[in-house]
Amino acid sequence: MKISAQEVSFTYAKAHRKALNGLDFNVNDGEIFGFLGPSGAGKSTTLGILTGTITGWSGKVEVNGRNPAEAKGAFYRNIGVCFESPRFHMKFSAAENLRLFGGLYGKNLRNMKELMARVGLADDLNKKVEAYSKGMKTRLSLVRSLLHNPELLFLDEPTTGLDPTLSRTVCDLILEERDRGKTVFLTTHDMVTARSLCDRVGFLTDGDLVLTDSPDALALRFGRPELRIEHRYNSPGEAERRTVDFLMDGLADNDAFLTLLRSGTVETIHSREAPLDDIFRQVTGKNLA
Repeated sequence: MKISAQEVSFTYAKAHRKALNGLDFNVNDGEIFGFLGPSGAGKSTTLGILTGTITGWSGKVEVNGRNPAEAKGAFYRNIGVCFESPRFHMKFSAAENLRLFGGLYGKNLRNMKELMARVGLADDLNKKVEAYSKGMKTRLSLVRSLLHNPELLFLDEPTTGLDPTLSRTVCDLILEERDRGKTVFLTTHDMVTARSLCDRVGFLTDGDLVLTDSPDALALRFGRPELRIEHRYNSPGEAERRTVDFLMDGLADNDAFLTLLRSGTVETIHSREAPLDDIFRQVTGKNLA
């Protein structure tokens, strides 16, 4: 087990309510675990506690078998962190930043040119970071988190500011790291990212962790046991599309369903799993935006 959290609570100074209310969760070796929630839910606070940048919390936390509140050099050599708002030396080039930060770990580093190419920044390695867009900085931060080859990654909104193509590129890289044996804890309010990446997710709202499960299990639990078919319907003088829903139960013996399948007019068939944003709204009563 890479991360264990029990009854974790935290209140910011002068705040009127707790930022975290007794969180309990575990992150297993080799899985991608996602904290999902809107801004202000407590995602970044949790990330700060797990990475040792926030102290003064109550409860029990272990990250790689260590208490992050007592984090020292050995702790940070085995984790990589990609924050939503990364900090760099803006007057330095990306290569200079990576060499500087990589030199802090005292470890053999991965090939920065290969990593930069992997996230679409191969031609920007020697460009000053002050000329980078927000999305470019996000990808550079991901490269920085991978450079020292840590066994545990903390990724805060890793696809923020990225177009769909670059978002897919980053997600593919994260999945590759998981397949190489890395463990990933990420935060996001993007349900597409969560569904494509996470082995398990936790719904966080107002500092409370209200539900934890795999995206597939949640989709089945909260979805409709139906199959939706879109087919061509030929009426006199025109052709139009119609949608028909069939209950899964008894589907193999449903004459109307079988007749439609044999008609040659079927264009799409989809099961009615619930999307994660709908499930979040149903469970918490709140939107993710």
